[in-house]
Amino acid sequence: MFRKPYSAMLMAVLAAAPLGAAPAPSRLPPVLVSRTLFAGSPPIAADVLALHNAERRAADVPDLVWDDKLAQEAQTYAHELARLGQMRHSAAPTRPGQGENLWMGTRDYFSPANMVGAWASERTMFRPARFPDVSTTGNWAHVGHYTQMIWPGTQRVGCSLSRGAQADFLVCRYFPAGNVMGSPVP
Repeated sequence: MFRKPYSAMLMAVLAAAPLGAAPAPSRLPPVLVSRTLFAGSPPIAADVLALHNAERRAADVPDLVWDDKLAQEAQTYAHELARLGQMRHSAAPTRPGQGENLWMGTRDYFSPANMVGAWASERTMFRPARFPDVSTTGNWAHVGHYTQMIWPGTQRVGCSLSRGAQADFLVCRYFPAGNVMGSPVP
């Protein structure tokens, strides 16, 4: 049975999938879903970091390293989003110098690989250029999650996954931030 995802980005990913295809349910144990994705939960943190770095290698940019402080800050915000039950970016002054990717979807249904994969799937609309002229659609927002993932100057990432009443929320924080106007993206 397919459950309706909450993320507009995920809707685009699913629309591009073969008919009848739906992401496999994750059925993550509750203890893993509610924890910060850092050294204390290596299977999830390692997967999220590996997915980011696979995209970066394909774009020929250096790997990211995991940052516990960014993960803790992401955890604070992921819990706030779960409490509110809605997705919206944090105010830039609350995360100086940091980039941010957000994902929201049906509670307990999607794996971290599905979540990060939704961002990575934006590569199909990406073209190398100076930011913001990086999308084949003419709208940089269609590739903004992906460009943050592969931003050449970004060095560290930390993420957290939190469960709300009806949805899961993934927050990743990046330092230094990407998506800088006028900068080249490979």
